[in-house]
Amino acid sequence: MSPLAGKTCVVTGASSGIGRALAVGLAGTGARVWAIARRRERLDSLVEEVVAGPGDVVPLVADLERDDEVASAGGEILAGGDHVDVLIHSAGAISLGNFESASARDLDRQYRVNLRAPFVLTQLLLPALKRAEGQVVFINSSAGLRASAGNVLYAATKHGLKAVADGLRDEVNRDRVRVISVYAGRTATPMQASVHAHEGRDYRPDRLLQPDDVVEVVLAALSMSGHGEVTDVNVRAMEKLPTP
Repeated sequence: MSPLAGKTCVVTGASSGIGRALAVGLAGTGARVWAIARRRERLDSLVEEVVAGPGDVVPLVADLERDDEVASAGGEILAGGDHVDVLIHSAGAISLGNFESASARDLDRQYRVNLRAPFVLTQLLLPALKRAEGQVVFINSSAGLRASAGNVLYAATKHGLKAVADGLRDEVNRDRVRVISVYAGRTATPMQASVHAHEGRDYRPDRLLQPDDVVEVVLAALSMSGHGEVTDVNVRAMEKLPTP
């Protein structure tokens, strides 16, 4: 039996890409997954996908740009029980372009989804995570370690997410809460398809990291015994894309 069987898990961005794959993977271990995303129809599809499995998915519709909807989602999760074993932040927003032409509106949207929402939701659920001696996973990006031309605003929010994870880990380790950052390279997701379009590349998902590869890494980290912790994981595709 998986050590995650029967655990209460929360996944944001659960309607597509890495978040959806994580929700499916966790439900496959026998966990109960609170799946947060904006689109009800995609969440309903997720529920149908796992209905015959050992775990289950509870859909939660919320726009992570809105503080009231983040708070409402957190309140509904806490109303379902007094502990949370795993919280995974997988939702993300990206807007690419030159620094000179980027707008503050682009920055604000990415900040709210990529940084503010994880902060607010983690803070809301932290007492429940402490009671469970739980784990928090931040699905970050290689851009969270190194910014480059064209992704300055996105990278800035991901650098901030790294700081949140590092500081939170130092604060909550004494409560036996583990905090993991996963720095994923280019992964075959709808977001990456839009990035390729912006760069003028042909989208070849077979050349990229797959969502299930990230799931494999995350589940392994979450299943580690309580004697140790995984703090930072870099995972990227074997085949490297040429500079556009």
